[in-house]
Amino acid sequence: MVSLSPAGGVKQAGRLFALFLDVGRLTFRRPFQFREFIEQSWFIASVTIVPTALVAIPFGAVIALQLGSLAEQIGAQSFTGAASVLAIVREASPIVCALLIAGAGGSAICADLGSRKIRDEIDAMEVLGISPIERLVVPRVFASMFVAVLLNGLVSVVGVMGGYTFNVLLQHGTPGAYIASFTALAQLPDLWVGEFKALIFGALAAMVASYKGLNPKGGPKGVGDAVNQSVIIAFMLLFVVNFLVTTVYFQVIPQKAI
Repeated sequence: MVSLSPAGGVKQAGRLFALFLDVGRLTFRRPFQFREFIEQSWFIASVTIVPTALVAIPFGAVIALQLGSLAEQIGAQSFTGAASVLAIVREASPIVCALLIAGAGGSAICADLGSRKIRDEIDAMEVLGISPIERLVVPRVFASMFVAVLLNGLVSVVGVMGGYTFNVLLQHGTPGAYIASFTALAQLPDLWVGEFKALIFGALAAMVASYKGLNPKGGPKGVGDAVNQSVIIAFMLLFVVNFLVTTVYFQVIPQKAI
């Protein structure tokens, strides 16, 4: 049974932080498991590309419709494109990537490591002197980060195209004004912070999934519980980290004025 006491929560957080440190330390140990990295990158991409693209379209559409309606009410229709692109690139894209990476890729990572654990494969690796963190966790973390950055670019493109289509077709916006206003509020650091968020979110989702997968309780049922817990914990941490990164970004990077 999962401990619900404050001491148990602190202990779990400490063990997760220790895994972060171990991954950072073992990242620079050679040889790097490049083949495992490629296989995991392909697997995570294969289970997340289509859902991410499908989710990005309604995300972009909803943002464009909401901002377009608000801009029409205050008489600022010419800035609909700028506000939509800013919201999609800086906030919506990393969040969509994080949810899909944690929900699809992270659950698969947790289930894989958990099944290896209950079959005593992890213990056998340790007996043979092979570090399971170096051999299994590090490649999965880097694969998740790599795919998250690529997915963020995909979501940005698809979301902007979806927002443009719905704004022009449903709200009768002007295509030229929508495109011309891209640079009115958005700037290049907005793209970089979106990619940085996706990178951090990918690492965080893989770390949580790996931690829960390496510590299942109660056999096969415990693996299923670990998968559910990893997704929930990752979602909660992702929103907290998103708030912190956005706050720091607003303090460091000056925003454009209209």
